[in-house]
Order: sequence, then C-alpha cells, then structure tokens
Amino acid sequence: MDRLTIPLCYILAIPSLRHTARRVEQIPLWAQIGAVFVLLLCSGFFSISETAMMALNRHRLKYLAGKGAFGARTTQGLLARPDQLLGVVLIGNNLLNTIIPVLTTSIALRTFGRDNLVLSIATGIVAFLIIVFAEITPKIVGATYPEKIALPASVVIAPLMRILKPVVWFVNLFSNTILLALHINTKGGRDQRLSTEELRAIVLESGSFMPTKHRSILLNLFDLENISVDDVMIPRRRIESLDFDAPFEDILRQLETCYHNKLIVYQGDIDRVLGVLHVRKTLAALHNQELTRETLRELLTDPYFVPSGTPVFQQLQYFQETRQRTALVVNEYGELEGLVTPEDILEELIGEFTTSIPRSAGTRTGWTESGECIVAGSMPLRELNRWLHITLPTNGPKTLNGLILETLEEIPEGDVCLQIGDVQLEVLQSDDQAVRTVKLFKPHARATAKPSNA
Repeated sequence: MDRLTIPLCYILAIPSLRHTARRVEQIPLWAQIGAVFVLLLCSGFFSISETAMMALNRHRLKYLAGKGAFGARTTQGLLARPDQLLGVVLIGNNLLNTIIPVLTTSIALRTFGRDNLVLSIATGIVAFLIIVFAEITPKIVGATYPEKIALPASVVIAPLMRILKPVVWFVNLFSNTILLALHINTKGGRDQRLSTEELRAIVLESGSFMPTKHRSILLNLFDLENISVDDVMIPRRRIESLDFDAPFEDILRQLETCYHNKLIVYQGDIDRVLGVLHVRKTLAALHNQELTRETLRELLTDPYFVPSGTPVFQQLQYFQETRQRTALVVNEYGELEGLVTPEDILEELIGEFTTSIPRSAGTRTGWTESGECIVAGSMPLRELNRWLHITLPTNGPKTLNGLILETLEEIPEGDVCLQIGDVQLEVLQSDDQAVRTVKLFKPHARATAKPSNA
C-alpha cells in the first residue's frame, strides 16, 4: 500500500484512534505537540534517505568510496542489500506515520472535546502535514542532493538495520515469497554496466566539466571500435614508394628529397614489394661508401603485411607485439591497398600531428572567406571530415572520389554539382578513371553551385 494513501485509512479508523488517543491523554499537551513535530522530522528523514539512496550515482559512489569519503563505504554496503535497506526505511516511516495521527487525535480530544467534526478536521490536517513535510518535500530534496544526503544518512541507517534485522527479515520473508512466485529476479538488476553508447552520452553531456580536447579524444576512442585499417590507411595512390628498377640517379634524387624516413621499395609494379628502406641509414651508407643496387637491396627490411579489414585496435596491438612501424594492407587477392602506421591510428584519437607532410595541392588551404575549399578526389573521407569539420558519410566508400562515384553511379563528364548530406560539391576535374579535383561548399554558407538531382 502506498504511504500517501495511509492518511485515508486514518480517517476510516477514527473510532480506533479515539480509543488509543485516550491512553495518551495523560501526557502533557506541550509534550504531545513537540512529539508530533519530532515524529514528522523523523518520518521526513526516512523519506529523504530513501530517495537519496535510490537516486545516488553508483559509479560516483564507487569513486568516493575509493577516495575514502565519509559514509561512502557504508552507503555501498546498504545499497548492496536493497531489500533490507528498503525494509528498514519503510518500516520506520510507516510506524512513525501511524503514531503521528494518534498523538494528533489526542491533542484534538483534549483541546476541543469529543466532536466528530473536529476529529475529521484534525485527521485532514495531519494527513496534509505528513504528505507535505514527511513525503513530498523530503523526497524532492533527496532527489536534488542525493550525494550530500545519502552519505551522512547511511551512518544513521546502518545501525538501525542491525537493530531491526529480525523485524526486517520477517517482513521480507513474505515479500520475497511473492517475488519468487512471480519469477522476479531481484539480483539480476544490481550489476549496472554501461554500454558504449551510454558512455558516449555521458562524455557528450560532460559540458564544462571536461576540456574540449579531452572530450574529443574520448569520443574518437569510442569510434575506433567500429573502424578498420581501411579507414585510417594511406591509400595506394598516395603511398610514397621507390621503384627498384628506376634509373639509379632518379633513386638517389628521390632519397634526398623524400618526406618520409621509410620508403616502400617495389620492382616494376607496386604489388611486387621487395621491402622497406630506411632512408637515413641509406643516406649514411651513401656518404660512407659508394651506394649500389646490391647495397640498396641489402638495406631492405622484410615488409609487414596485414589483411584488409583488420580492426584498428587489433592492429595497434600487432604493432606492439611485432615492434613494426609500417604495415602494408593487402586485399584477398594479395594486391596492395594502402599503408598504415601507428601514427595514422593515433591521429584518429588526437588529430593530425603538426609534423605531417604536405598533402596534395590545395588540400590544406581550408575554407575561404566565401565558404569554399578545393580538395583532391583521392582524399580519405575521415581525414576530410576531421579537417573541415563536416559530416560526409564514412560507412561506405573511403575516399571522396568513391563517395561521388557511388552517389552518381557513373564517372562524371565535365562539371557536375551535387549535394551529399548538408555538403554541396562541384566536380572540377575528372578523367576516364576517377574524380581528380572537387570544390566543397561550407554547410550553411552561400554557395554559387546548384546541386543536381543526384
């Protein structure tokens, strides 16, 4: 029975309250009035404690217990036994709410005599006092400040639980029997685990409590569970590689001007990878002795191949175990798809490093004042979204060229305008194989291009 309906029972039980009230008429009037207020406070304490305990954040409580906060471990112990906790709180609350009308009836009899109308009015007044001061107000306060109330209150409730343990056990014996008959498992809901989406929601709602950069890293960390090396790798067309069969003068010139410390060396076709060349060691050998093709071949290290579709987290672990810094991504036919390094994975977490090499022409100018940006069609979508702060879909093609071809379902001939999501695009340059250059228009900015029906 809900406790808010108890005052109605008091109205129906006025004759019995009269009989009980006569027994307390011998108590002084001031003591009875004081006892009513004290009992209202005690009833409010049980109500506020119950609501605060149930509204308390369990993860925050675990943190406070680890920090040794006052009452935190005691509160943990109480919440670990919710049936006993609720038993003590409800028994104490209902017992007090039963005594209060008895004292109020006694006060009414002593003050106004045996008048049924007076007794009805007194019962209504006490019902109002219980609802406002012992139920609604304490519960609102408890739900508003659960941590500040639950921890100190646990120090009082814990000894009461030990004292009333026999009574609580007897009451719970009936309630547990009913739950068992209804096949309700009360232990299954105690272990609260947060899903990835729930953790993401907590991070998004952290607001000013967490620096923007930290929040961005955590959100990117959640995204790593859903991406593979295909999403972070450098595509095949953008790999800086060295042809072993090229004229030796061209090889030396490329070694002196390359941006990377390691180069992929292939013979004839990039799918025929010979190994990975350490540029600094090669240049040192060039100064110490005459560099030949045979010497160059001896400096090569074995290539490290990984299959396409390998999860990013798993690949990061492989990098740690094998102590490799460069992995070549191959498809099911053994063809080279791209190249991935630990830095590529870390960039997904913290953004691009300031030491990144120059990209294709026009890809690092950013938005112009008119809200336009020209990029290469081979640019990866994830990198493009992160750089320009847009939301092009990444669950399909990996590059801007692939996304445009999937949308148009053909290779465009000449200038074509289209809109994907909230981003307007204009194809500036294409050939028989792919889209080479694209102009993007900043969302919500005034664009000069009109999207096509594609």
